[in-house]
Amino acid sequence: MKARVIASFAASLALLGNCSVSAADADLIKQGEYLARAGDCVACHTAKGGKPFAGGLPMETPIGVIYSTNITPDKTGLGAYSFADFDKAVRHGVAKSGSTLYPAMPYPSYARVSESDMQALYAYFMKGVEPVAQENRASDIPWPLSMRWPLAAWRWMFAPPVADTPEVAGADPVISRGAYLVEGLGHCGACHTPRALTMQEKALSAADGSAFLSGSAPLEGWIAKSLRGDHKDGLGSWSEEQLVQFLKTGRSDRSAVFGGMSDVVVHSMQYMSQDDLTAIARYLKSLPAMDPQNPPHQYDKQVAEALWKGDDSRPGASVYIDNCAACHRTDGHGYTRVFPALAGNPVVQTADATSLINIVLNGGTLPATHTAPSTFTMPAFAWRLSDQEVADVVSFVRGSWGNKGAAVKASDVADLRKNDMHTTSGDDLGQVTQPH
Repeated sequence: MKARVIASFAASLALLGNCSVSAADADLIKQGEYLARAGDCVACHTAKGGKPFAGGLPMETPIGVIYSTNITPDKTGLGAYSFADFDKAVRHGVAKSGSTLYPAMPYPSYARVSESDMQALYAYFMKGVEPVAQENRASDIPWPLSMRWPLAAWRWMFAPPVADTPEVAGADPVISRGAYLVEGLGHCGACHTPRALTMQEKALSAADGSAFLSGSAPLEGWIAKSLRGDHKDGLGSWSEEQLVQFLKTGRSDRSAVFGGMSDVVVHSMQYMSQDDLTAIARYLKSLPAMDPQNPPHQYDKQVAEALWKGDDSRPGASVYIDNCAACHRTDGHGYTRVFPALAGNPVVQTADATSLINIVLNGGTLPATHTAPSTFTMPAFAWRLSDQEVADVVSFVRGSWGNKGAAVKASDVADLRKNDMHTTSGDDLGQVTQPH
């Protein structure tokens, strides 16, 4: 009898121990899921129409197309990875095979992710993600550019050492948290920081200089705009509250999300806590302007008054009236959180007008989020407007209502047209023309 009681007691202790471990695992997996959202892992590691994290998404690089890898716990993905293997890949840029990863995997940013967060991410990907049997696809980069050994040299020269970020005495903890998310898991610099000829980001943190988050070169038809404090083409005129609203919903009083940032909002930002969104916004607002002399936008009503009086003599004005004014209005103010304002909008004033030209040609959709469930679509105008008409209306927007963007040329538009777009002779308005 005594032995039976002791055995029963021991079994109860073991069961309690297992429950405790399971609860701890569940908490760690939940934390890892949140961190994976913060890192927007699903956006790159999920192909269009594919299963989450199974890889296969094509990504353009200057030397060819690469495909994201399967990071599910299947044997074709991370199934055989130990934590050390996982950490080596994510923070060091070295695959289990020993080869160096392409820096499309932002391991230079992930180098600052803490080991405790890495443990949570590992728990999530190994125990919280559905396994998918899908072999990784080889890149389309031609030989000899496809050889991996030069990547090891690149990593040795440009990847920072892996280390937890030390706490700075007296630093604002909110800004410190924002810096950790932006510079680390969020890897914002991978898109928003310019790169050198050797393809490394010119700065990986605010401490590295003013190039950090100062805007990118065109990639896949879009410009990742400056996130610094400039008024003309940065965040200088945004309030912290507007920035939080934009990150959470994809829209604000000043702008609306488009291009690659739409995926960031849909897959990542809308799931983040209010405290973390505030930390990100406050950190971004702490970044000084590239040009401290850049003044805030001053609205100029001359164009609005001319259009109100029916004067569309200015180049691009008639195209704007016919195609844009119904949503963005003749005064350029748009409709708050529905159709973005063009007056004072930093996106329309960037030095490179690629994003604005692209959205006129291809259109775009403002995605729905949990807290902003409405969706609004801007139609494409590539089939309807000639290169000259697009150049005229883009130049009109960039130079009206106090905007200070430079004019663009028809050749700039022609460079961005895709082969499957439609063109127009100028006298066939409303007709579907053949692809050129």
